[in-house]
Amino acid sequence: MGILMDKNEFCYHRKKLGKTQKELAAILGMSLKTIHSYEQGWRAIPAHVARYLYFLIGNQRHEGKLLTPCWEKKLCTKKENCPAWEFQCGHVCWAVCGTLCENSRDEHKEKLDSCKKCYVFTGLFNET
Repeated sequence: MGILMDKNEFCYHRKKLGKTQKELAAILGMSLKTIHSYEQGWRAIPAHVARYLYFLIGNQRHEGKLLTPCWEKKLCTKKENCPAWEFQCGHVCWAVCGTLCENSRDEHKEKLDSCKKCYVFTGLFNET
């Protein structure tokens, strides 16, 4: 399994959010030095930080737009038992553990790594 997010992707998403390193540090609740270390490649970006950054950029790009939930995109027949459906968060199902899709048995880090290949996730980041 590879890394979830490398320094270049981290920097790209920070800039896409329109935030300075200092502003992103405040949003993520960490020090400026930590953000700098991520962007320099001195520190690996933890899974929870990658997940939060994906969450922010995914929601910023689609502010005010109605997004099709995963259960509709995938024509899911198990949705009633899935936490993504229960909490009505089908556009961020990749951030919810215990979902019933093919990634449901994966641990947090492995789930996100697997979800990054899914069209529900990639659809949030495609240019329109």
